[in-house]
Amino acid sequence: MYKGSCLCGEVTYQLKSEPKKVSHCHCTMCQKQHGAAFATYASLLKTDLEYLSGKEQLVSYNSSNSIIRKFCGQCGSSLEWCGSKDFPDWTSIAIGTLDTPYTDDCIVDIYTDTKVSWLIHQSPNKA
Repeated sequence: MYKGSCLCGEVTYQLKSEPKKVSHCHCTMCQKQHGAAFATYASLLKTDLEYLSGKEQLVSYNSSNSIIRKFCGQCGSSLEWCGSKDFPDWTSIAIGTLDTPYTDDCIVDIYTDTKVSWLIHQSPNKA
């Protein structure tokens, strides 16, 4: 079981199952919401995401069509998105908010057509 929280700790949650898919999303909406080159989300059944505290702190934003993005109203941490018409019973949690270790050998990159041009994978400097 994985546990997570927002930056201020008001919102806490647990995942009651192993995520089914994890992806680095490079869409412009995720870039803007996270203020980063991409967002990494783990997908699981909605019934397997349980908010333990601070659910009343969650703020929802309808970013497009049926997609709802949720974040902490206190600190602004991006936590969840859901509402896909193709997967109505599923939700996705921002794995950067996990407090327990998570490893996955198969994280896929999606929406790479809008990948930022300044993201460069550099090798470590050699001394």
